[in-house]
Amino acid sequence: MPSFPKPSFTYSYNVNTEIAALRKWRDTEPRRAIPAKVANRLLIGTWNIANLGTQDRNPRDHALLAEVVSWFDVVALQEVKNDRSGLDALLEALPAGWRAIYSDAAGNDERMAFVYDSKKVRPRELVGEIAISPADLKNVKLPEATLAKFEGFDRNPFICSFQVKNTVFCLVNAHLYYGDDTAKAALDRRALEACAVARWCAREAASKYALTPFIAAMGDFNLPKKQPGDPIFEALTKTGLTLPEHSTQVGSNLEGDKQYDQVAFFPAGAGTRFTGKAGVFDFDGAVFAKLWQEKTKAQFRSFVRYYLSDHRPLWAEFKV
Repeated sequence: MPSFPKPSFTYSYNVNTEIAALRKWRDTEPRRAIPAKVANRLLIGTWNIANLGTQDRNPRDHALLAEVVSWFDVVALQEVKNDRSGLDALLEALPAGWRAIYSDAAGNDERMAFVYDSKKVRPRELVGEIAISPADLKNVKLPEATLAKFEGFDRNPFICSFQVKNTVFCLVNAHLYYGDDTAKAALDRRALEACAVARWCAREAASKYALTPFIAAMGDFNLPKKQPGDPIFEALTKTGLTLPEHSTQVGSNLEGDKQYDQVAFFPAGAGTRFTGKAGVFDFDGAVFAKLWQEKTKAQFRSFVRYYLSDHRPLWAEFKV
């Protein structure tokens, strides 16, 4: 999306105080608890960090983002701009050993990126984007869609494979088309993109040439509601992908009323290793307490979405 407007007011904060608040919220707020990183578990996260590289964040802001990212083993990032300065600043703020893999820029000048803790996770051979041949485009279809045909992704989902101990896993980083949330044509286009992701995951899971059966699609699916009847949910789950229940009953947007961000996998693949632990971390409930007290809710959110993000991170835990 285009960069958010910079707030008209300034607010100075102590980064150590805010990090302490984040950790306390993580550890003590009911159902927010994110498991500790341990050798026999894999913690994956996904986070749409709004316009990373074009919004005017400072080192303190990147330190707060890095604090949350560092709680996981590998994180899929969306809205990483062609200008990589934001990603570079995030990596600099992360602990030693964190690395990044990213795609080229596509729709809205966005890259897809994975950041990972190389002390635990190592990349494997499969790296690329979901590519659909011209002859196969006609097979990406939904009975209820009004669009004549699927014409490709606005931003090709980015595929990366990794390994922890003896477990090899393949992650698909997606940021689906949004458009106008009230226009059926835009929802149809988004649903067709979700269908294309689901088809690729199903094809790869069934292939004898697949690197691993542990496949998870994750990212910003712009999914309004994670429930039957939602067209994006129906398209994403039609090939058997499941979206686990979250320990947190909050949305992944700042308003808390949308379930845009998800991780999806097949029960017979990654699902066999899923520990049952997954959730959204509503960081905005912890940071900038003084700002919340002094400003309106709208002003608070304008500050949070500009200097941190308008999306909350989502995570899931697996056995390795």
